[in-house]
Amino acid sequence: MSRLEKRILAFSMVAAGVLFVPQNAFAMHIMEGYLPPHYCVAWGVLSLPFLAAGVMHIRTTVQQMRKTLILLAMCGAFVFVVSSLKIPSVFGSCSHMTGTGLAALLFGPTCASVLGLIVLLFQALLLAHGGLTTLGANTFSMAVAGPLLSWGIYQICRKMQVNRKAAVFLAAALGDLFTYCVTSLQLALAYPSEQGGVFASTIRFLGVFAPTQLPLAIIEGILTVLVIMGMESYARPELREIGFLKEAAQ
Repeated sequence: MSRLEKRILAFSMVAAGVLFVPQNAFAMHIMEGYLPPHYCVAWGVLSLPFLAAGVMHIRTTVQQMRKTLILLAMCGAFVFVVSSLKIPSVFGSCSHMTGTGLAALLFGPTCASVLGLIVLLFQALLLAHGGLTTLGANTFSMAVAGPLLSWGIYQICRKMQVNRKAAVFLAAALGDLFTYCVTSLQLALAYPSEQGGVFASTIRFLGVFAPTQLPLAIIEGILTVLVIMGMESYARPELREIGFLKEAAQ
């Protein structure tokens, strides 16, 4: 068994451990039934184009480079594990890392959207985290908006010739924070404040999330840098195949 395969096995064991750890009923993401039906539909529709593009991108990538399945599986395991570690933050949701920045940097934001949807579906069905009715909203915030910003930040840093590790850290951390900015907006649109409307409600939700989400975003940035460094050491052929190795050597 190669070192990379051992690490994939380790990720799977950790994911299994998380799956069987007893959890309380406080749902992560936006909980089942918390959003009005028309908001659930609207966020799901907004997510569909990104998911469709992601499916086509993954299919093309896998057909051309079969070994990328290993990295895709590792990215999916990373998203599942880190996004399952939650800290209660506000009624109807909670703070947690997202992990989708890693997939966005390696494969692009649309691929990260598909991986995020799969993870959110498993968490809703098996862990009672999030929900099926709010799947579209949770997908848009964690698997669409966050990865898009992570990818955009990383591309800007590359053009500005920012240190690679610093670029990865900023992309992952800011993508995590942006996920919760979008989540706060989603909650505020559904439940605007009587005084100040949506804007005031958004600020209130952001204020409740901030004490826990800011340190979690920093931790996610550090973890993403460490994972990228590990891949550079143990998955060089795969990184070369997807075109990331040239960047990793800078």
